[in-house]
Amino acid sequence: MVVLIKTLQVILALSVLILIHELGHFMWAKLFHIRVDKFFLFFDIGGAKLFSTKSAWFTKLCPKAAEWETEYGIGWLPLGGYCKIAGMIDESLDTAAMKLDPQPWEFRSHPAWQRLLVMSGGVLNNFIFAILAYILILDIWGDVYLRNEGNAIYVNELAYEMGFRTGDRILALDDYVPDDFTTLQVDLARRDVRKATVLRGTDTLDIYIDQSRIGEVLNSPLMFDLAIPFVVDTIPAGTPNAGILTHGDRIVSVDGQPITYLQDARPLLAERAGREIPVGIIRGEDSLQVALQVDTTGKVGVYTIFPNYERREYSFLQAIPAGVKLTFSTVGGYLQDLRLVATPRTEAYKSVGSFIAIGQVFPAEWDWYRFLTLLALLSIMLGVMNLLPIPALDGGHIVICLYEMITGRKPSDKFILAAQMVGMVLLLLLMLLAFGNDIGRLIR
Repeated sequence: MVVLIKTLQVILALSVLILIHELGHFMWAKLFHIRVDKFFLFFDIGGAKLFSTKSAWFTKLCPKAAEWETEYGIGWLPLGGYCKIAGMIDESLDTAAMKLDPQPWEFRSHPAWQRLLVMSGGVLNNFIFAILAYILILDIWGDVYLRNEGNAIYVNELAYEMGFRTGDRILALDDYVPDDFTTLQVDLARRDVRKATVLRGTDTLDIYIDQSRIGEVLNSPLMFDLAIPFVVDTIPAGTPNAGILTHGDRIVSVDGQPITYLQDARPLLAERAGREIPVGIIRGEDSLQVALQVDTTGKVGVYTIFPNYERREYSFLQAIPAGVKLTFSTVGGYLQDLRLVATPRTEAYKSVGSFIAIGQVFPAEWDWYRFLTLLALLSIMLGVMNLLPIPALDGGHIVICLYEMITGRKPSDKFILAAQMVGMVLLLLLMLLAFGNDIGRLIR
């Protein structure tokens, strides 16, 4: 059931974003009276279609559809979508019409600045949608984040090898003072950090970062987890340990083994599932020993006091500039990620994922906040990726239009066709890398 819910969310999210992106090309083409032959969600490779406005049953139901110059439809291959514009060499590589004389309604017959706007329309729509989504999110839910100040890290093996220790508080990454605890690991990779300054106990230390390990940083889950003190908040009534512990009790040992944080206790409790064990607690100024029942899942049935998240509330008018700012900061962060991917020594290319990786980040249950947040992020990723100056992507066509506007010379159709083929090969290799990474992660 979880897989089904995640799959449906991925399909819905990608369908919405593809339609928004392709609608950008469609709207600008229509504005400049350029004919759009096909507008499709998903690919109809081999001519197979799940739906088409040119199908016999639809034209019978809606006779006027036979007169529409654009065929609207849904293909069978859910790997994207497309807007086929007359007189343009695109991923279909259909060059038959290009051998005929240019017509006024064709893409190639319009000035370069108009073609530039048509090709930029998809990316513009993606960014506009992200801004609107963030405005909506900030207006309804506000901005919630975990402050870095005052919180300690719980390290994994990689962080330990690099010199960090559980309980450290990260004060600075070079000259940058991080504010959001949840982005510490990302900041370490994105900012080419050479030195991390940490507070360890009462001492301030510098940890020098080995840049050759940035690839490992990108592929190491929970390098900096939040170190959570095992302090009791509430104990549900009717549970086996109700009445034994009280609010504020700090658990400091499990079956004789000392612990500092909740994460230390988890493996110890899991090993003692279904048993009654002695537990050391500190209550006020007193140290006590109590017996707790561990359930079959390795838990003692208490809620711990969790560090408070910071919440910023926004009115609708306040959410507008905040949504714009959040969009462009997210764009900047994603551009830094792409720079890491393009730097072989970081091995960041190993973190590139496909639809499988996208599916894993969606929640197992429907959550409008997380869905809209991921939708905005994916819209930005789609927009930025399409801006890359690779033939077969919008960015490649934009570069060609800019070249023509600057030099006054239009590249030949033969050159554009060759560039398109090269771009499609590059995209195919990128897809193979992404699927290969995902399959490798699943196997591991």
